[in-house]
Amino acid sequence: MNPIKFGTDGWRGIIADDFTFDRVALVAPLAAQVLAETGGSSDSSSGTVIVGYDRRFLAEEFAQTAANAVQNAGFDVLLSESYAPTPAFSLAAKQLNALGAIVLTASHNPGSYLGLKVKGGFGGSVSPEVTQQIEAKLENPAALSATGGKLENFNPWPAYCKTLREMVDIEAIKDAIASDKITVFVDAMHGAAAGGLAQILEETVHEVNSDRDPLFGGGAPEPLPRYLSQLFRVMRTHGRKASGLSIGFVFDGDSDRIAAVDSSGNFLSSQILVPILIEHLASRRGLTGEVIKTVSGSDIIPKIAQLYNLPLFETPIGYKYIADRMLSTQVLVGGEESGGIGYGTHIPERDALLSALYLLEAVVKSGEDLSEIYSRLQTETKFTSAYDRIDLHLANMDERSRLLDLLENQPLTEIASKAVVDCNKVDGYKFRLADGSWLLIRFSGTEPVLRLYSEAATLKEVMQNLNWAKSWAQKG
Repeated sequence: MNPIKFGTDGWRGIIADDFTFDRVALVAPLAAQVLAETGGSSDSSSGTVIVGYDRRFLAEEFAQTAANAVQNAGFDVLLSESYAPTPAFSLAAKQLNALGAIVLTASHNPGSYLGLKVKGGFGGSVSPEVTQQIEAKLENPAALSATGGKLENFNPWPAYCKTLREMVDIEAIKDAIASDKITVFVDAMHGAAAGGLAQILEETVHEVNSDRDPLFGGGAPEPLPRYLSQLFRVMRTHGRKASGLSIGFVFDGDSDRIAAVDSSGNFLSSQILVPILIEHLASRRGLTGEVIKTVSGSDIIPKIAQLYNLPLFETPIGYKYIADRMLSTQVLVGGEESGGIGYGTHIPERDALLSALYLLEAVVKSGEDLSEIYSRLQTETKFTSAYDRIDLHLANMDERSRLLDLLENQPLTEIASKAVVDCNKVDGYKFRLADGSWLLIRFSGTEPVLRLYSEAATLKEVMQNLNWAKSWAQKG
């Protein structure tokens, strides 16, 4: 078995290979112990740990195993009585003054995976320092309490839905849906967001892939165009006979990532959604605070921030860096290109359902389709671009090491016949090119995968940059 290691957000492994009942029973109480030692929430006097899960294969059984192990270690446990979004459990940890939450989920990974996320009592992912303490205890587990705690079940949905309703003009959204001014579609990707938006809105939502399918239709519950053929088809059929606006939302397996589809059937990644959200929160809601982007975020984000006189902060890739910043300063919105978006008005956690509500509110209040809002922002900032990324699987970790050595010791001076004018090494190698485009080369920390990102004036130029990088990696 591979060693138990916590990555960007939790420990993940293949079910029945790396991820087993025995290992979950080992990790869960140690995670609870570290949560207790590191203080849980700042004012917590509770010894309670929340345990939740998504809709993956055996998720309930793994959650029960985790709950029993944590209870036997002397902690009180609130075990969810159903699947729910990961941010619902993070919110419950904060609202119920718990030490934190343990969530059985593998997020957007394929169906063969399951995982375990650890959330702090403040309502977000614990820091790498905390997960390192859990890993250290795994090497030499200390004796745990012999006195068992209490175990009770709870329903995370009502408090979560109530909280999100109160954050938007819910009546305006409901009225727009009821009067057919806007039609809402959802691709739940067989995940934990299934039925969520309908519960919050209490209006008709047209949902696809809402059934439980642990194999995720043979793909992965990741909000990417290649997995959304059914949503595209349903929305195109509706669009041919509809007069009002339509909007589609895509939620990943545990509902902390989002993408959208506009009335014309165009896919909108968070590179487009984050600028729309900044504009909506700043101009219509009158909110302020820092805008946080990761190093892979679009160049339009700082331009939108400047448009509304908002400070900007850039982090490495990974929502944990955004969450850390949220704990120390006033933040308006923080987003990553993979679909994770969070808000200073909420917990320091990605929340796809809240993002969907804010986007719905933006469309209802503006009377514009999402792409119309974005197009207007491009005009106002005088900035137009295209973006894409590809993941390139390498032969092995030795190949990864070889390419890293090349990047460090033979710096690139030209990419796709364009001069390199700057290289940012905050996270990977982000090359700024003479024509204003950029190429980011990053490596997975746990597997032989090369991640390539690019933004340029046109999609053709983006693909030139990405194909050049792919060829460079394969030739070395």
